[in-house]
Amino acid sequence: MILIGLGSNLGERECQLEQALQRLEQAGDLNIIGVSNLYETKPVGDTDQPEFMNMAARVETLLAPLELLQRCLAVENKMGRVRTRRWGPRIIDIDLLEYNARRVYQPELTLPHPEIVNRGFVLIPLNDIAPELILENGKTVAEMAGQYLGGTQNDVRLWKKVSWDKLKKCFV
Repeated sequence: MILIGLGSNLGERECQLEQALQRLEQAGDLNIIGVSNLYETKPVGDTDQPEFMNMAARVETLLAPLELLQRCLAVENKMGRVRTRRWGPRIIDIDLLEYNARRVYQPELTLPHPEIVNRGFVLIPLNDIAPELILENGKTVAEMAGQYLGGTQNDVRLWKKVSWDKLKKCFV
């Protein structure tokens, strides 16, 4: 199971996410097989910025993990992402979260993503497409997402239900 997380808090956030998905798939060697719903989330770290729109996607690819990361970064760059400050506002952010249970510890990539268990804005979208995924702490995504759903830590709100089949038909 290969999972990516996407976020945007500048411009037309929903459109930025859809465009990123389209660009990821159109580049070839990658097939999106499912997406989560869209969620509006409060920023983490640097909180003096607009709220984010977040989602997750499940993909199939023969690209190696570092090649997939490079694809994600290339899409970010083509869409105009500028890295000015850590946790700052961004047009698009694409994170490689999980890659077929592989463990990768390299300066440019750690898999699984080490912050999954600490981020409701990642767990809740992942719960839509991979609730059975067992995380590094031994709990499933569903178990971990449960602490954010309807709880006091809920800074994640459903924005819009999404169907990948319908969304994909809109791509030209």
